[in-house]
Amino acid sequence: MRIALKIDVDTYRGTCEGVPALAAALQRHGAQATFLYSLGPDHTGRALRRLLRPGFLRKVMRTSVGANYGWKTLCYGVLLPGPDIGRRCAALLRQTREAGFETGVHCWDHVRWQDYVTRRDAAWTRRELERAAARFAEVFASAARTCGAPGWQTTAAALRLQDEMGYACCSDTRGTHPFLPAMDGTVFSCPQLPTTLPTLDELVGIDGVTEGNVADHLLQLSRQAGPYGHVFTLHAELEGMRLLPVFEKLLAGWRKRGVELVSLAGLCDGLDRSTLPVHQVVMGEIPGRSGTVALQGPSLTRL
Repeated sequence: MRIALKIDVDTYRGTCEGVPALAAALQRHGAQATFLYSLGPDHTGRALRRLLRPGFLRKVMRTSVGANYGWKTLCYGVLLPGPDIGRRCAALLRQTREAGFETGVHCWDHVRWQDYVTRRDAAWTRRELERAAARFAEVFASAARTCGAPGWQTTAAALRLQDEMGYACCSDTRGTHPFLPAMDGTVFSCPQLPTTLPTLDELVGIDGVTEGNVADHLLQLSRQAGPYGHVFTLHAELEGMRLLPVFEKLLAGWRKRGVELVSLAGLCDGLDRSTLPVHQVVMGEIPGRSGTVALQGPSLTRL
């Protein structure tokens, strides 16, 4: 079985501290992964307006957001100017690719995309994604081949742009298996590799799951897999810092079972696009997360 590891890098601190720690852990366990980078300003503090959203405060208390992100990070964009991640950390970003890991686009401004993309028009979406793509090309001297949206937030305009930009695959949704996405009456050609497993922060604090037993719980959940295996999303700010021992336990457990730990490209390369099912992308809720996310919805007949 294969499990693709998708690492969302949301913040300046996560880039500086979490990314090197995760790269070292992956190398110790002989694992591959895809690092998806936020490439513009870190405006994490602006996410605090989500406290007005039903269920968000409960999630903040359950997952120790202050301890995980640090209070300085929670001031960026509000009380402190947000550092430009792509500019300040360009050398570090290149080091992950030089170490043999796949790199891709997460976004330009993490908070802006997650909070606004579903409420803005196609021109707004184009500006955000093109800025991120241009910065990626500036840092890596090549175009990105994959991307994954913050908070699993996407729209038909974003999916259309992914086709236009020639991405090999993207991971913007939650679901069960790879598919071609359809939205607003259009079927898009860039395959979606949805996140299939719950994230650690969605599990901890619910139904008796703690930081001490969450690795065992997730290892058990990952035993049930379809023919394409799984996609597991982790965060540089969590698994790369406070939850690094938990992630190392996961890596060791998967390797012991003979699981092949791959990048998104490693999972995508084995797909036959001509036979991929088409699924509607719909917005809905999932356990352990506040608000709605993009989900792999009903299947559609291919023409």
